[in-house]
Amino acid sequence: MCPIIPTDPKQRLASLSDMLFSPQTSQDRFIEDAEKHLTFSALLQGSVLCGRGDELLGRSVLLATKGQLTTAAALIELDGVARRIVLCPPELPTSHFPLIIAEAEIDCVVSDRDVSDLNTGGPIYFSPCTQNMEARKPRQQPQYTTEWVLLTSGTTSLPKLVVHTLSSLCAAIQPKRELCSKIVWSTFYDIRRYGGLQIFLRAMLTGGSLVLSGHDEPLADFLYRAGSSGVTHISGTPSHWRCALLSSAAQHLNPHYVRLSGETVDQAILNRLRDTYPNARIVHAFASTEAGVAFEVNDGFNGFPADVLTGTPGTATKIENGTLRVRSVGAATRYLGTDAPPIADEYGFVDTKDIVDLRDGRYFFSGRRDGVINVGGLKVFPEEVESVINRHPDVMMCLVRARRSPITGSVIVADVVLKCPYFAAELDTSRAQNAILNFCRERLPSHKVPAVVSIVPMLLMSGAGKLIRRNA
Repeated sequence: MCPIIPTDPKQRLASLSDMLFSPQTSQDRFIEDAEKHLTFSALLQGSVLCGRGDELLGRSVLLATKGQLTTAAALIELDGVARRIVLCPPELPTSHFPLIIAEAEIDCVVSDRDVSDLNTGGPIYFSPCTQNMEARKPRQQPQYTTEWVLLTSGTTSLPKLVVHTLSSLCAAIQPKRELCSKIVWSTFYDIRRYGGLQIFLRAMLTGGSLVLSGHDEPLADFLYRAGSSGVTHISGTPSHWRCALLSSAAQHLNPHYVRLSGETVDQAILNRLRDTYPNARIVHAFASTEAGVAFEVNDGFNGFPADVLTGTPGTATKIENGTLRVRSVGAATRYLGTDAPPIADEYGFVDTKDIVDLRDGRYFFSGRRDGVINVGGLKVFPEEVESVINRHPDVMMCLVRARRSPITGSVIVADVVLKCPYFAAELDTSRAQNAILNFCRERLPSHKVPAVVSIVPMLLMSGAGKLIRRNA
């Protein structure tokens, strides 16, 4: 039997390890990355905390490991033991560490890295962590409802620290009573981000196995390994999927279930995934670190039906001042830190800042409220232009951004990756640019048509799998 997940956030969950290692747990389940393959029985009997997990009882822990597999095993050991776990993404600048340690009242760093590399800002208890399993003491009853703290995306500014519990993180995971050990999950996300953590928990709590990407593992290698390991369910952002489909290794996958979230989903990527994986169920979900998983769409179209606003159990959604607001049992409880703002309003709704537009009974995402570009006093959402460019038959993916203009304030520019990125002559590139511009002119108002289209070999993504917009 797979464990049953309570949907009431006030109902206390057992620790993650207690839920995993029930007598009914299938013995052929595993977690793997590029370097190591761990069975669940090995996780039950061993420790990545050097057998010293009891020393972390009641501590506020910063978990900063190199690889995802070590993070996963440490989470299983620490939940119910530590008072708080702050998940440190691998790309987090070390300059942020002192402030995060202070705001989260960290009294212990758990890491497989050299403590001198972590910039803790002063002396702090250090607990070693290793991918090599050691003997583990018998598990005790959980002592704490551990706080799981996730960091929002941040590169130059300090990210926000978002507090969840295991109960809120599991709110959208549907309980299953049938054996489901043949399901093998994977994700392009890092499990130290909300999207990846959701897949980690889905795999752990619904009876499946999990294939994780390795530290600095090339995308093609990961795709081949995921296919060879029998991955059946896999998730990522639309940008993740566009990059994956550029690789011939994507054909090595044969998924039953494909999931998208984290960015605006346009019809072009849904169609490409349907063409590539005709036997897969393709789902896109709306979720955020603060609001949790709000709803899923599985009808094959971008946007979402209007009845989603009232038809999702455990979640209330509404449109206010043009943005989507979510109240959910899966929402985070609060932000950590001095003078931190409230996550939700007085009625419990989280403002996602995503602008939506109702057309013919269906809502479509226009873009982020804080991402609008002003072109001569007219608003342009980059995502709206991207959705048009991505429909061009020669385009794999694109990024639209602003460039300063002395006349209009800003103009639109587009960086485009083509399906066939190599050209025999400069003339081919010029022809592609003109074709894309004409395509836009036929489908967009003039102020939304890019002033410049640049053909580029690749686009930069953040650690959360989102395109990085750098306006010039």
